[in-house]
Amino acid sequence: MSDVRSSVMGGSYDRPADTSARIQFRRALTLTAMTLVMPGSAQLVMGNKRVGRIGVRIWLAFLAVGVVLAFLALTSRRTMLSLALDSRLLTLGKWVLIAGAIAWVALLIDAWRLGRPLELARNHRLWVAGLNSALCFVTAGTMFFAAHLVSVQNSFLGTVFASETVSKPEAGRYNVLLLGGDSGPDRSGIRPDSLTVASIDKDSGRTVLIGLPRNLQDVPFPKGSVMRKQFPDGFNGEGQYLNAINTWANDHASLFKDKDPGLDATMGAVEEITGLKLNYYALVNMKGFSQLINAVGGVTLNVRERTAIGGIGSPIRGYIEAGEQKLTGDQALWYSRSRVQNDDFSRMGRQKCVMNAMLHQLSPQAVLLNVEKIAKSSKALLTTNIPRGDLDVFADLALKAKAQKVSTVSLVPPVIYTGSPDYDKVRRLVDQAVAKAEGRATSGRFTTATLAIPKAGEVAKDPRKANQTGDLGSSC
Repeated sequence: MSDVRSSVMGGSYDRPADTSARIQFRRALTLTAMTLVMPGSAQLVMGNKRVGRIGVRIWLAFLAVGVVLAFLALTSRRTMLSLALDSRLLTLGKWVLIAGAIAWVALLIDAWRLGRPLELARNHRLWVAGLNSALCFVTAGTMFFAAHLVSVQNSFLGTVFASETVSKPEAGRYNVLLLGGDSGPDRSGIRPDSLTVASIDKDSGRTVLIGLPRNLQDVPFPKGSVMRKQFPDGFNGEGQYLNAINTWANDHASLFKDKDPGLDATMGAVEEITGLKLNYYALVNMKGFSQLINAVGGVTLNVRERTAIGGIGSPIRGYIEAGEQKLTGDQALWYSRSRVQNDDFSRMGRQKCVMNAMLHQLSPQAVLLNVEKIAKSSKALLTTNIPRGDLDVFADLALKAKAQKVSTVSLVPPVIYTGSPDYDKVRRLVDQAVAKAEGRATSGRFTTATLAIPKAGEVAKDPRKANQTGDLGSSC
């Protein structure tokens, strides 16, 4: 009889103690899962209901904010970007994330307590304790890391975009002077060897890149400016090229009232050359540029010609071979700046192709996953007077520009001869390029010599073709 009883108890039916243990184990796991999915819900069921109500309400508020942000992202990207770049909101967000991490961990620990761990079987107790500890680590770690990234982003924006002067678009366009230069122990400051004006439609993001050779001569200056008084007939002395204006003005800073006479003098000259009113400048340090490329995992380019690595003040130490390749930061830097076995005009074309690749390949996901690396590299990379108040505008325009063609006009032979430029012709070319990008009729006539648009299926093997094109992507 006892054998039968034992068989029934141990076979078809579990002992009450085992059943109770499993119920307690499931309850402990359920309370932990409830806290993970909806913090405070475990306390509403079995604990301090006041704490539970507070936790659930805060969680629902978080969800409501998330829904609102998702709605804004779909319906008003500009508003969403404005909120995401606001210093006060970023600071608030950082502390909310920290407080939320601490509160969530406290609720998880309380859920573990409510599961009565001392009454669980030993192996069940170990499972619940291990799971609860892992969830505490993951949730707190994720939120603390998110708070850190928000802090890094806020610090970066406050450091690099420190200007408070907002400039309105001119004739419906933002015109930004992009300068690339190298700094080093043998140089005073950064010498801008690459100068490009990005003229951006304020509504569509349609962009025209105007390339200015560093060795442009007889550079004019605006009326009434210090440089015009010093050089009434243009910047035309020995070695006085466009890229030397920055150095000359900084060497004679006492003549200027500006904090940065070199950049201001250069911007004035570029305005006079192109006929465009500049809103802002962005000075890129080439070493920081290399770090930025590495931070986003490299950039893919169709390399049009074998390009030397090194050779500028040092021996050639390698080559970037022709063909489609994913370039590291160092390779992309040399592809942008090398002129050892080719010329400045080839280099200008290659620089535009790198800009185009960065515009189209730098996705929001890549930025999000590499915020800290990008912020660190960008502090070494970028000096600009673009204010934080206009960042949402340019972020939105950058996203719009990804879906648009980019046109280029460069003041290079055979269109413009750098030793004796026809600046009236330069301004006509710029006006025509902007008008064509906007879909307006032009007074002049585009030819293949002034604005080369590759035919369908044509492969541009010469990087200089990127200097004059209605579709930069097709020429690169």
